Amino acid sequence: MMTAQSAISRFRRDVTLGALLRAVLVCAAVICLAMSATPGGKAMGGTMLLMGVGFVWLLLSYQSVKGQRLAAQSPSLIASGEFDAAEEQIEQALRSFSLFRTAKLISLHHLAVLRHAQKRWQDSAALCRTLLGQRLGQLKGLSRPSRLLLADALLELGDVGGAYQALAALYEQRLSLGEAMNLLLVQLDYESRISAWEAMLPTGTTYKRVQLAELMPSASGARAHALMALAAKKLGREEWATWLRRRAELLADREELIKERPILTELWENATENAKSADTTPALQ
Repeated sequence: MMTAQSAISRFRRDVTLGALLRAVLVCAAVICLAMSATPGGKAMGGTMLLMGVGFVWLLLSYQSVKGQRLAAQSPSLIASGEFDAAEEQIEQALRSFSLFRTAKLISLHHLAVLRHAQKRWQDSAALCRTLLGQRLGQLKGLSRPSRLLLADALLELGDVGGAYQALAALYEQRLSLGEAMNLLLVQLDYESRISAWEAMLPTGTTYKRVQLAELMPSASGARAHALMALAAKKLGREEWATWLRRRAELLADREELIKERPILTELWENATENAKSADTTPALQ
């Protein structure tokens, strides 16, 4: 298994080597063009050398494409829980030579996703920080999921301040639906840790958050409902607290939720049993 530090070292070395090799090939091509433009036998020699440089470029580009294909296979393996297979694919992609940075950046991101899925928070955070420290160029879209991963990993590590800094850059960006759902879950987690109960359940936007939580996968949706239920309970809105708590219970086992977030223990203490039916949404106040 490749450690985060070894992956980062390998990434930096390969990116530097790729940049140097590109510079050498470009300089060689310029020299060959200059030779081709001179009269005499040097023109033929310059043309032949230029063809050789072009062949080397194409060969190395093909090798880079192979690395990108390896990297592209890992997300589906991670999503299906095949962590060992994903580990092998990502490691091959990181160890393979690439003339361009794209394959290496994508592989590093996928490794951060894998380490996050494995709950290796320290490694995931280190990989995300390294990725965010790079010039992403056409891959700038990776910055949003990387920041979400970083914020979540830092919360798991107890670094609330670092999580806020990671989240702050996302609030003014346009997010996809999946990114918006992930942001809501991490934001609720962050707000619960700083006891920002009113921010978790603001008047007028409560139902929008609930709607977004309803679209999440079961485990994530259950946690989001439970955290909002806790906020409602803290604010004395028992009707909302009971409804949201019951929604969470429909999606996941309460013991699992409490195990992941011990703060939710309070939610099931002296729970009100005579509240409205879980199928009836409370009116906004």
